[in-house]
Amino acid sequence: MAGSRRPLFAWSSDHFPVRLPLGHPFPMAKYAALRKRLLEDGVLGPDEIHHSEVAPLDWILRVHDPDYVERAVAGKLDESEVRRLGFPWSSAMVDRARAAVYGTVMAAAAALEQGVAGNLAGGTHHAFRDHGEGYCMFNDLAVAIAVLRSEGAAKRPFIVDLDVHQGNGTAALFADDQSVFTFSAHGVGNYPARKEQSTIDIELPDGCEDADYLDTIERFLPSALAEHRPDLVFYQAGVDALAEDRLGRLSLTRDGLARRDDLVFRAIEETGAPVVVTLGGGYAQPLEATVEAHVNVWRAARRARDRRQERAAS
Repeated sequence: MAGSRRPLFAWSSDHFPVRLPLGHPFPMAKYAALRKRLLEDGVLGPDEIHHSEVAPLDWILRVHDPDYVERAVAGKLDESEVRRLGFPWSSAMVDRARAAVYGTVMAAAAALEQGVAGNLAGGTHHAFRDHGEGYCMFNDLAVAIAVLRSEGAAKRPFIVDLDVHQGNGTAALFADDQSVFTFSAHGVGNYPARKEQSTIDIELPDGCEDADYLDTIERFLPSALAEHRPDLVFYQAGVDALAEDRLGRLSLTRDGLARRDDLVFRAIEETGAPVVVTLGGGYAQPLEATVEAHVNVWRAARRARDRRQERAAS
């Protein structure tokens, strides 16, 4: 690790390979590419990236329906459930989904200690209690909150979800829990067709550009954070708002997206709460555009970690 900088820990899951059918729209290759770039650019050091393990089913069962979990793990989902999930079932896919959960749980625990930590996967916010959808089998955000709460932490978590697709599973899971604040800024006409009710839902029009997007986040996020007074924040840092994203339908530039990340981290810093970063969506062509945007999230996380270090030393 360079110099005397404090660690910024991240968990990766790309050592659990999953083969998807040729032409499948999900960019599975981005995870290994992101880890490689973060190391090459010195954003993270080799000693800061940990390999995720397969999460215990006990963790997942704290959130998800036992019948659904049993069938998902055993490969007994019916055809409509597999179609809704968006991935062909395989034992490798189950292991990968469980590893993503593990990474977010561990990153959340690390954030409580270090102030900032994250997962180079995760953000599976379309998973509901009794089913998966939208490439999300298990909801890592909800499981992390459940595991931490069993240990007396995360009493007032706040989820900042800036994926362009509403985190409908997360919203539904916490609909009756006012101690969890779900903040979602998403495309009004984008997936899912049927939205759930978050604590705050901000609907963005197709083609939304940098200025309007950033103004909207700046108007609503800091006040929501101040009102809730969180003890832990999850930042679902989706990068599918990029103009070149195939599934995003918004029109942010790379600079605009990077400015968004700094805005979010600074707003969270004002609360003093630790922050956990999860990856979220990104479907740009070429793949490098998505990877670069994810790298920028982690550059912003590193700056946030450094500012916290400087503040603690002053």
